[in-house]
Amino acid sequence: MFKRIHPCFFLLFILFTALFPQLIEANQTEERDLLKDQLDTFINSESLLQGALIGVSIRDAGTNERLYEHFANTRLHPASNMKLLTAAAALEVLGEGYSFKTEIHTDGKQKGNTLQGNLYLVGKGDPTLLPEDFDTFAEKLKMLGITTIEGNVIGDDSWYDDVRLSTDMIWSDEQYHYGSQVSALTASADYDYDSGSVIIEIEPGAEGQPPNVYIRPETDYVTVINEAVTGSNGGEEEITVTRRHAENTIMVEGTIPAGSEQVEERMSVWDPTGYALALFRQALGRNGITIGGDIYAEAAPKDTEILLEHSSTPLEKLLIPFMKLSNNGIGEVLVKEMGKQVYGEGSWEKGLDVMEEVLPKFDMDTDTMSLKDGSGISHNNLIPANEISNLLYAAQNEEWFSIFLNSLPHAGKQERMIGGTLHERMHGLNVQAKTGTINGVTTLSGYLETSKGKKLIFSIMINNLLDDLEDEGKELEDRIVEIITNYG
Repeated sequence: MFKRIHPCFFLLFILFTALFPQLIEANQTEERDLLKDQLDTFINSESLLQGALIGVSIRDAGTNERLYEHFANTRLHPASNMKLLTAAAALEVLGEGYSFKTEIHTDGKQKGNTLQGNLYLVGKGDPTLLPEDFDTFAEKLKMLGITTIEGNVIGDDSWYDDVRLSTDMIWSDEQYHYGSQVSALTASADYDYDSGSVIIEIEPGAEGQPPNVYIRPETDYVTVINEAVTGSNGGEEEITVTRRHAENTIMVEGTIPAGSEQVEERMSVWDPTGYALALFRQALGRNGITIGGDIYAEAAPKDTEILLEHSSTPLEKLLIPFMKLSNNGIGEVLVKEMGKQVYGEGSWEKGLDVMEEVLPKFDMDTDTMSLKDGSGISHNNLIPANEISNLLYAAQNEEWFSIFLNSLPHAGKQERMIGGTLHERMHGLNVQAKTGTINGVTTLSGYLETSKGKKLIFSIMINNLLDDLEDEGKELEDRIVEIITNYG
């Protein structure tokens, strides 16, 4: 019996083998068509997108096959999706182990416990300097036997140019931590590394009384004027915190309900070089080191002696707060540092030149883009969704890809330095992606795994939303991602 059916079975096997690739292709075509129909229907029927623009690019992470496109070659504002480009370029140019230096120099000589000359605090771009680092500097100087500085304490921020703010940033953003000035000598309040900023903490007092306001770190560089009042228990919180332009006077106004939780606002300082010097002065005083001269900023002479050197956390670790928390200051420092290392000039112009030279390695067509900064806060950055998905595909082939991928926010993960800006979004989905938000713009680009285990790359860019609708735009992004996860 086996001999009688074997020839038929063999012929069926050959026929099935011949048709199998066609069956697979037909099934894949059907799946792509279904994905297109679902996404087109959703995009065209969503009222929030009426009058807005949305670019969508979806690729197979293994083959680079384009699975779906919607205005994918239209230049749109990337917001903080710009950080994907900055991170990839920095890993390529600077390297994963790169760290920033801070040095302490002198032009004088030590005689007994006295430094006869000036002390220079030389910044080289480190955005991770914390108040405790200045204490460490002071402690080490004291260990060298120095208790008196006869001359001046001078801050040197000449490693970068003196352009503190990117030219395209909205003026009202500069008072907040995400719009802080960029200096080669700066300081951060905590491990979020929001350089050039302080944290204002507001706690309710007794009803009808002013709330308690604290500055972190404690510094006299900033003055707080507290005009707020503690309201009734259960009332609405309507606290506003602003900084006067070109000053370090911070206004706290409005109402905070009695018994409510603390309100926290991160505010930028005016002149971060002066801020770093103020923290250093305070640290010297706490360690019993007196200063005979003045404190000011100026470039150090070339023939000074290095007394101390400090290195920042390496780039591979710095990318975690940069990408997870969408830290703008780190992005701008990385751009200037690339310019400094490649062209000897720490400026946005030279740093962006470096990026435009490097990005084509990741199959990005820089001729169809406009790059204005490293963070995405500019409303003049313009990138098509297809170019972002090109980058995400090409990055997979780089030795540093695991570092790049690990830096992306992971959807639904509650740990802050894992979930980042996606810690409350898309629970249950395997998505690692960079978020982005500026006025009227929300973006999301990264990697996902479908419900059937297929790995895809996506870029979603929504522009021209009406004011205050960015959160609703993010809900649309999440729903689009849900549709994508059913593919395959």
